Amino acid sequence: MQYGKVEISGINTSELKLLSEEETHELLMLTKQGDKEAREKLINGNLRLVLSVLQRFIGRGESADDLFQVGVIGLIKAIDNFNTDLNVKLSTYAVPMILGEVKRYLRDYRPVRVSRSLRDLAYKAMQAKEKLTARNQCEPTVEQIADEIGAKRSDVIIALESATDPVSLYEPMYSDSGDAFYLLDQVSDKTDSDMALNEMLVDDAIKKLPERERRILNLRYVQGKTQVEVAKSIGISQAQVSRLEKGAINNIRSMIEA
Repeated sequence: MQYGKVEISGINTSELKLLSEEETHELLMLTKQGDKEAREKLINGNLRLVLSVLQRFIGRGESADDLFQVGVIGLIKAIDNFNTDLNVKLSTYAVPMILGEVKRYLRDYRPVRVSRSLRDLAYKAMQAKEKLTARNQCEPTVEQIADEIGAKRSDVIIALESATDPVSLYEPMYSDSGDAFYLLDQVSDKTDSDMALNEMLVDDAIKKLPERERRILNLRYVQGKTQVEVAKSIGISQAQVSRLEKGAINNIRSMIEA
């Protein structure tokens, strides 16, 4: 994404530096050794990452400067808590923390205040949704979420709606090619505000799987083949395909939740 000459919090975004993977790794190692200058370079070299996360929140009436500063706090927390022993990119680790920091800010300082009990119920409902999705490999219904947490269906609906920021259906979105389209064009019955982030984390995890497991997942979930068809294609038994597929999914889940 190209950034024009726009100033946020006194920073000209067009002049922001973009670090290479090698530079990032070197600065991370120096930062862990207590090098404050390296830490500062690492922060400044990842400010574009903060901007990329903020794109989804800009234009909702919030101060861009405030959101940027909150996002930087999330970036700093990610850098300070990053484990260099893990085979994970800083960007993969930092995006959820930046996103979480911004969401907490919007939750706590939004114009319409939501009661503590409603926020707690919304949090339980979202946790139950993630748990059920992982267990059943599909998005749960409101009834299933309500049963999981022992709450009324109507209360769950109100709680989940209270935790969602209103977005205009005519809010412009942008594709990788830079072409604009409207959110209205993408509306479906089932939506997931964190889909892009989840896809990025899953894609990064899949790249770390053995080649045979990646091939099985591609045949099963991209090409839509049955386990029997995959077994014939690879030359192994259907039971082996089932075991490898289940193991690959568990490995992906472990890497995401780590």
